[in-house]
Amino acid sequence: MAIIKYTEKELDLLARLMRAEAVGEGSLGMLMVGNVVVNRAIANCLTFKNYNTIYDVIYQSPGGFGGVNSNLFYSSATTLEKKLAKRVLNGEYYYPATNALWFYAPSGNQNCVSYWYDQRLSGRYKNHCFYEPYPGVCPELH
Repeated sequence: MAIIKYTEKELDLLARLMRAEAVGEGSLGMLMVGNVVVNRAIANCLTFKNYNTIYDVIYQSPGGFGGVNSNLFYSSATTLEKKLAKRVLNGEYYYPATNALWFYAPSGNQNCVSYWYDQRLSGRYKNHCFYEPYPGVCPELH
Protein backbone atom coordinates (compact mmCIF):
# COMPACT_ATOMS: atom_id res chain seq x y z
CA MET A 1 0.00 0.00 0.00
CA ALA A 2 1.34 3.41 -0.95
CA ILE A 3 2.46 5.81 1.78
CA ILE A 4 1.51 8.72 -0.47
CA LYS A 5 -1.14 9.00 -3.16
CA TYR A 6 0.19 9.14 -6.69
CA THR A 7 -0.96 8.95 -10.28
CA GLU A 8 0.53 6.82 -13.04
CA LYS A 9 2.01 10.03 -14.46
CA GLU A 10 3.69 10.73 -11.12
CA LEU A 11 5.02 7.17 -10.94
CA ASP A 12 6.59 7.71 -14.36
CA LEU A 13 7.98 11.15 -13.36
CA LEU A 14 9.53 9.70 -10.22
CA ALA A 15 11.08 6.78 -12.12
CA ARG A 16 12.59 9.15 -14.69
CA LEU A 17 13.92 11.51 -12.02
CA MET A 18 15.48 8.64 -10.08
CA ARG A 19 17.26 7.56 -13.27
CA ALA A 20 18.36 11.09 -14.18
CA GLU A 21 19.80 11.73 -10.72
CA ALA A 22 21.42 8.38 -9.94
CA VAL A 23 21.52 5.86 -12.80
CA GLY A 24 25.29 5.57 -12.35
CA GLU A 25 24.76 4.44 -8.77
CA GLY A 26 22.59 1.48 -9.61
CA SER A 27 19.22 0.47 -8.24
CA LEU A 28 20.08 1.28 -4.61
CA GLY A 29 21.24 4.79 -5.49
CA MET A 30 18.05 5.39 -7.48
CA LEU A 31 15.94 4.09 -4.57
CA MET A 32 17.63 6.56 -2.23
CA VAL A 33 16.87 9.46 -4.58
CA GLY A 34 13.28 8.25 -4.60
CA ASN A 35 13.29 8.30 -0.79
CA VAL A 36 14.22 11.99 -0.84
CA VAL A 37 11.38 12.80 -3.26
CA VAL A 38 8.82 10.93 -1.16
CA ASN A 39 10.15 12.50 2.04
CA ARG A 40 9.68 15.97 0.59
CA ALA A 41 6.09 15.14 -0.32
CA ILE A 42 5.40 13.80 3.18
CA ALA A 43 7.17 16.59 5.07
CA ASN A 44 5.28 19.77 5.82
CA CYS A 45 8.27 21.71 7.05
CA LEU A 46 11.13 23.97 6.04
CA THR A 47 10.98 24.79 2.31
CA PHE A 48 8.68 21.86 1.59
CA LYS A 49 5.43 23.23 3.03
CA ASN A 50 2.51 22.72 0.67
CA TYR A 51 4.51 20.47 -1.68
CA ASN A 52 2.53 17.31 -1.09
CA THR A 53 2.42 15.57 -4.45
CA ILE A 54 5.20 13.89 -6.39
CA TYR A 55 4.59 16.30 -9.28
CA ASP A 56 4.86 19.37 -7.01
CA VAL A 57 8.06 18.10 -5.39
CA ILE A 58 9.79 17.24 -8.66
CA TYR A 59 9.00 20.60 -10.21
CA GLN A 60 9.44 22.74 -7.07
CA SER A 61 11.03 26.06 -7.98
CA PRO A 62 13.30 27.14 -6.53
CA GLY A 63 14.67 24.11 -4.79
CA GLY A 64 13.75 21.32 -7.17
CA PHE A 65 15.96 18.69 -8.72
CA GLY A 66 18.68 19.30 -11.30
CA GLY A 67 17.81 15.99 -12.95
CA VAL A 68 14.76 17.55 -14.62
CA ASN A 69 17.22 19.31 -16.92
CA SER A 70 18.93 16.07 -17.97
CA ASN A 71 18.29 14.25 -21.23
CA LEU A 72 17.91 11.12 -19.07
CA PHE A 73 14.76 12.64 -17.58
CA TYR A 74 13.07 13.07 -20.95
CA SER A 75 13.24 9.50 -22.21
CA SER A 76 10.62 6.93 -21.22
CA ALA A 77 11.01 5.09 -17.92
CA THR A 78 11.76 1.39 -18.16
CA THR A 79 9.75 -1.31 -16.44
CA LEU A 80 12.57 -1.77 -13.90
CA GLU A 81 12.72 1.97 -13.14
CA LYS A 82 8.96 2.05 -12.57
CA LYS A 83 9.24 -0.95 -10.24
CA LEU A 84 11.92 0.88 -8.24
CA ALA A 85 9.75 4.00 -8.03
CA LYS A 86 6.78 1.94 -6.87
CA ARG A 87 8.92 0.41 -4.11
CA VAL A 88 9.69 3.81 -2.57
CA LEU A 89 6.10 4.96 -3.02
CA ASN A 90 5.08 1.84 -1.08
CA GLY A 91 7.34 2.78 1.82
CA GLU A 92 10.71 1.11 1.30
CA TYR A 93 13.48 3.21 2.85
CA TYR A 94 17.24 2.96 2.53
CA TYR A 95 19.87 4.43 4.81
CA PRO A 96 21.26 7.09 4.63
CA ALA A 97 18.23 8.50 2.77
CA THR A 98 15.70 7.27 5.36
CA ASN A 99 14.86 10.77 6.65
CA ALA A 100 16.78 12.81 4.07
CA LEU A 101 15.33 15.85 2.34
CA TRP A 102 18.44 16.79 0.38
CA PHE A 103 21.29 15.20 -1.50
CA TYR A 104 24.09 16.33 -3.73
CA ALA A 105 27.07 14.83 -5.50
CA PRO A 106 30.39 16.52 -4.68
CA SER A 107 32.86 17.01 -7.50
CA GLY A 108 35.60 14.46 -7.94
CA ASN A 109 36.65 12.63 -4.81
CA GLN A 110 35.68 15.42 -2.42
CA ASN A 111 34.21 14.57 0.95
CA CYS A 112 30.64 15.40 1.86
CA VAL A 113 30.26 18.67 3.73
CA SER A 114 28.94 18.29 7.27
CA TYR A 115 25.91 20.53 6.66
CA TRP A 116 23.82 21.31 3.58
CA TYR A 117 21.04 23.90 3.81
CA ASP A 118 21.74 23.96 7.55
CA GLN A 119 20.87 20.28 7.86
CA ARG A 120 23.18 17.55 9.02
CA LEU A 121 24.86 14.88 6.95
CA SER A 122 23.12 11.54 7.39
CA GLY A 123 25.62 9.66 5.23
CA ARG A 124 26.97 8.94 1.81
CA TYR A 125 26.21 6.33 -0.81
CA LYS A 126 28.70 6.16 -3.65
CA ASN A 127 28.79 9.74 -4.99
CA HIS A 128 25.70 11.14 -3.24
CA CYS A 129 25.71 12.85 0.15
CA PHE A 130 22.36 12.79 1.99
CA TYR A 131 21.13 15.35 4.52
CA GLU A 132 18.32 15.17 7.03
CA PRO A 133 16.62 17.66 9.32
CA TYR A 134 17.21 17.48 13.04
CA PRO A 135 14.67 15.40 15.00
CA GLY A 136 11.59 17.50 15.77
CA VAL A 137 12.02 19.85 12.83
CA CYS A 138 9.99 17.67 10.46
CA PRO A 139 7.92 15.37 12.68
CA GLU A 140 6.42 13.61 9.66
CA LEU A 141 9.85 12.09 8.97
CA HIS A 142 10.94 11.00 12.47
